[in-house]
Amino acid sequence: MIFQSSLAPRSEMLVGQRMELLLNLLNSSNENVAEVAAHVLARCCESVEHQQAIVDAGGMQRLVTLLSGTIRRREAALDGLAALVKNNPQLSLQLAAMEQGRPLALIIKFVKDKIPRTRFLACMCLANISRSCPFCYPQEWDIRTSMLAVIVKLLEEPGQVGEESPIVLADIVANNEELQRAAYKFDAIVKLSALLQRESLPTKQLEGILMALAELCSRLEESRRQLLDQDPGKNAQAAIISALSHPSESVRVASCTCIKSLSRSVKNLRTTLSDERLVFPLFKLLDDPSPVVQVAALSAVSNVVLDFTPHKSVFFQCGGVSQLIQLSRSMDPMLRLNAVWALRNLLYLADMAVKEKVISELTVSTLTSLIHDPEEMVQEQALAFVRNLVYGSVDSVQQVFAEESAILIAVERQLCIACRPEVCTQGVYVLSNIAAGNELHKEAVMSFVAPVSQEGRNPSPILRFLQDMSNPQLRVAAVWCVMNLSYPDSPGAVTRVARLRESGIEQQLQKMVDDPCLDVKDRVKTALEQFTGLANV
Repeated sequence: MIFQSSLAPRSEMLVGQRMELLLNLLNSSNENVAEVAAHVLARCCESVEHQQAIVDAGGMQRLVTLLSGTIRRREAALDGLAALVKNNPQLSLQLAAMEQGRPLALIIKFVKDKIPRTRFLACMCLANISRSCPFCYPQEWDIRTSMLAVIVKLLEEPGQVGEESPIVLADIVANNEELQRAAYKFDAIVKLSALLQRESLPTKQLEGILMALAELCSRLEESRRQLLDQDPGKNAQAAIISALSHPSESVRVASCTCIKSLSRSVKNLRTTLSDERLVFPLFKLLDDPSPVVQVAALSAVSNVVLDFTPHKSVFFQCGGVSQLIQLSRSMDPMLRLNAVWALRNLLYLADMAVKEKVISELTVSTLTSLIHDPEEMVQEQALAFVRNLVYGSVDSVQQVFAEESAILIAVERQLCIACRPEVCTQGVYVLSNIAAGNELHKEAVMSFVAPVSQEGRNPSPILRFLQDMSNPQLRVAAVWCVMNLSYPDSPGAVTRVARLRESGIEQQLQKMVDDPCLDVKDRVKTALEQFTGLANV
């Protein structure tokens, strides 16, 4: 009972004679004692260090021995083994290879046991192994599909099995589109949607249902649509939104994760979700006392505002943009990252009025600080924000020239020192979008791309991006920038191409005509055609 609590002294149980005593109790002739000892061990597996300490003391072998015992012993052993291998690739592989695979074969056999709890625990154990160490045992796909069919049926079981089955379902299908499609065919979403509409669900079950729906709807459009079609009264959607204000932190996180998945591409769902009924409780979570909830809420907001121009005004009305900007200045790097990411998505295809409101409130100085943030992932999102800021009209491009071109200078400095290809890619796309502007904008980019010193023409800094074979997207961005600078219909194109040629750009493009990336290859062809055409003018 004590070890059901998160405050239980787990580490103290795993040292000296206490560990030995606990392991010895697994061999007790008293079935109750052995069962409870196995459950205590399972509750002690809070970290990789705890798991390894138990294995080093012989705990895995003793739990495996219990698999051949009575129903209660084997169920306790399955519980203990599931906890022992959770999020631990090394121990998952060790269990899968143990005794030439005999324990694993026994666990697989239990998936089709006549007792629901045994089936559930076997599925949970195998799900933990598969998630930690994919493809570590033969016929894994067939076995996971079989597990999936079993766990979907167990969703409707009464008691603890039914309550805990949704989270195991989420683990089985996590990051696997084929398994998500199989679950769709097994009507998992229909069953989860029906469960979600029940009153007074236990906290653990509610969290599991939300996480399972989040996983099932994370990639497949048909899954999102099925949830809508099975919810004509929008009761399931109302339950998801209601969970945003649940007392449990884990439920609030699960609800945000579910909304993030559901708002990915279904237009009519976005229309349903992105009104005041969703926006206000979601943005309220941006002030949640838990940073974990705040990050989950920011992640959901990022998806809700993406490509959602008609309703972006809602976020201004409820003060959401101000909250995002405040969080972009947080000392917590995860909050900063996700806040900037949400602001980036807010500017995606946004009109000029939205851009002006955001940049005036964010301020140029804050944006330049984010571009030079200590965290590379924040740098990447800050540059992506600028990329969206300058995309489109000439007026959009003009914004990087405010305050003596502070934003453009920050972007160029970052491109000179950044090593992470993803950071460089976003920075080069900023230059590319600026180069799509008027002649003054193109010349501003040219001063970086084809620099001139007192000694004469210098090699172009963009050459290193064209030569970077580690990231095709970076090469694509660099070629786009060259294409925009050499666009034939612009008045200064002839002069710019001559300068680019002197800086070694054309020579490098010629080396890329057979680039392994088809997108790069096509862009290079277009760029060289522009160079050739302008040379004859």
